[in-house]
Amino acid sequence: MKFKAPVAKNQEYTGDIIDLTYQGMGVAKIEDFPIFITNALPNEKVVFAVTKVAKTYAFGRVVKFIEKSPQRVDSVNVTYTQTGIAPLQHLSYEGQLAFKQHQVVELLKKSHLDIDVAKTVGMETPYHYRNKAQVPVREINGQIETGFYKRGSHTVVPIEDFYIQDPKIDEAIIVVRDLLRRFHLDAYDETNNTGVIKTIMVRRGYYSHEMMIVIVTRTHKLSMVNELVAEITKALPEVKSIIQNVNPQQTNVLLGDTDRIHFGSPVIHDQLMGLTFEISAHSFYQVNPQQTEKLYQFAIDKAQLTGEETVIDAYCGIGTISLAVAKHAKHVYGVEMVKTAISDAKTNANLNHIDNVDFVVGKAENQMARWQEAGLKADVIMVDPPRKGLAPEFIEAATAVKPSRVVYVSCNPATLVRDIQVFMDHGYHVDGDIQPVDQFPQTTSIECVVSLVKD
Repeated sequence: MKFKAPVAKNQEYTGDIIDLTYQGMGVAKIEDFPIFITNALPNEKVVFAVTKVAKTYAFGRVVKFIEKSPQRVDSVNVTYTQTGIAPLQHLSYEGQLAFKQHQVVELLKKSHLDIDVAKTVGMETPYHYRNKAQVPVREINGQIETGFYKRGSHTVVPIEDFYIQDPKIDEAIIVVRDLLRRFHLDAYDETNNTGVIKTIMVRRGYYSHEMMIVIVTRTHKLSMVNELVAEITKALPEVKSIIQNVNPQQTNVLLGDTDRIHFGSPVIHDQLMGLTFEISAHSFYQVNPQQTEKLYQFAIDKAQLTGEETVIDAYCGIGTISLAVAKHAKHVYGVEMVKTAISDAKTNANLNHIDNVDFVVGKAENQMARWQEAGLKADVIMVDPPRKGLAPEFIEAATAVKPSRVVYVSCNPATLVRDIQVFMDHGYHVDGDIQPVDQFPQTTSIECVVSLVKD
């Protein structure tokens, strides 16, 4: 017999919101059938309209609030929800921190793991924190606009105040946008792959206040470039670097391979953990330095270093963790598969006069095996992998080295919990608790730090 959902598209229903999904959507149930509702919070009663029905769940939107949560924030900007810039902006900050801790607790429960989760460490000012912006440039109603894509689409919603970005970056984007309008430059047309200006990228040092502006173009030719540079530098004295990046490809990849430096230096500098880092247009650098310092401090504390240890930093990027750890360890080895990141890491080591580090290009799991063959004995392995977590081969190679401790920095609690189980199968257990850190306030992202020790 064919299953019939108890709800129908475009129909309205009344329901209690009983939970919040990891994407920040409220959950209501009708006859045990879950409906995921945007802009709804636990402990609310709402009238909702069903927008889509699938086999085992449906989506809906709030039509009317009957009872509101005491944790609801009403001063929200609809464009931040539309574009996904701040999907949790309607939840109080205290509520956001509790939600993030709860997500990790629930994932552990589902996996039958009895591990404590500390309270999420938040920010004093949980907005205006991002030190990097990349905004599309499009022509809308005959005028150049900058903004952000509407969720699930490539339609640009014009925005001037991005809420979670450094206000100085928002200001810089408006300056550049107004100059593009003034000089009648052509915005990129994604449908036809025509036009010139694709994206404006701005980076600003949190401590140094040095600013870099990258104008991504489809064509090599950028009209009025000298006038553009003169006006940008006049309006924005913090600018130390103006780069044109050429990306002729019709792709979701932001930057192309060609950089033209039209003003200043190819890099800017900023500080993290008391160290200076060189940041290029292509560098991966943490976008919330205030919280990154807390995150890394937890990682260093959980590593329990005495100064005598050999540490391996897998997925080392431009060397931020490696160099922060170096002053607490005997020697640090970093591995990363992105060649330019390793080149940056070596530059940053020299910049900070740190000589007890070695950086190599390679896949972490292959390099671990090579180091083991070479007889390298690591006391501590630190990992900060991408969202997909660790490959089983990496855990195999890492545990074969027999480190006394593994410190795992995670940006995805689902893959973290999965990987903890694999480490447990290899004779490791969690020491202490899992520490969540709110690296991206107003969003559903969660960073965690955990330490695993050999049984």
